[in-house]
Amino acid sequence: MCVVDELVERVDAQDRVLGVVSRRDAVREGWLHRVGVVVCRDRQGRFLVHRRAERLSRFPGHHELGVGGAAGVGESYEQAAARELSEELGVGATVCLRFTFLNRVGLSPHWLGVCEAVLPEIGAPDPGEVAWYGWLTESELRKALQRWTFTPDSQEIFGRYLACHADLALLRKRCS
Repeated sequence: MCVVDELVERVDAQDRVLGVVSRRDAVREGWLHRVGVVVCRDRQGRFLVHRRAERLSRFPGHHELGVGGAAGVGESYEQAAARELSEELGVGATVCLRFTFLNRVGLSPHWLGVCEAVLPEIGAPDPGEVAWYGWLTESELRKALQRWTFTPDSQEIFGRYLACHADLALLRKRCS
């Protein structure tokens, strides 16, 4: 499997930086590194889902809930997610980190920083990255996750995202 050779920070099980390695080596050796993704919502609360282009080396044609990629050296989860959002969908947006977790599914183990952004519109998606995109309600997304082929981490991201929002709602209720 071909992976673009970019530099990333190798991290430990507590997400502390150990050094700089190529992403190719991190994937091949199973070394932990960081990936930032952004879950995009519109003003109506729908989720952005996209299908990866067929020419991509990793999970071609799979649907995906998050837009993202590896965090470069010195790059935060938010910065990586915002950069990928701009590169893949042609849109700039403020992203907010919601949670991180050690993701052991997919191409290789990595720390996944899940961010959130509200997008008023989509810019110009890169056809080399995005074959299709659409907005789904929570109910529609639940059904799609059961019927369509998604990237390995999309289900986990969705479940953790919903739990995070439930926790925030409970906290707001307690504090008001």
